[in-house]
Amino acid sequence: MARIVGVDLPPQKRLVVGLTYIYGIGPSLSRKILAQTGIDPDKKSKDLSESEILRLRETLKDIKVEGDLRKDISMSIKRLMDIGAYRGLRHKKALPARGQRTKTNARTRRGKRKTVGSGRKKEEKT
Repeated sequence: MARIVGVDLPPQKRLVVGLTYIYGIGPSLSRKILAQTGIDPDKKSKDLSESEILRLRETLKDIKVEGDLRKDISMSIKRLMDIGAYRGLRHKKALPARGQRTKTNARTRRGKRKTVGSGRKKEEKT
């Protein structure tokens, strides 16, 4: 099993899909990385040789992924909160920060949907 930047790649999946299990790598970046390293995208991660795993690790050293990326994102949000920006206030209140409507569709404050009505049986009076 290949372990890259602290993430175990799923052994049965193709590498293009397996690399997306790493936080910060999507499908397009995954294809770019594999093209840069010269590894076949259709290869399964269990079939990787040690040299190919090393090439992937070397390539990923230049890209911000996993812990570093999470830290940067959280620091950016914290900075917005500290300076009192509108987006920071929305993050603080756990509301949508990018202009989405909140009258409907925003499940951030109201919680999980509850069905109303017909699902319950009424008790019989005896």
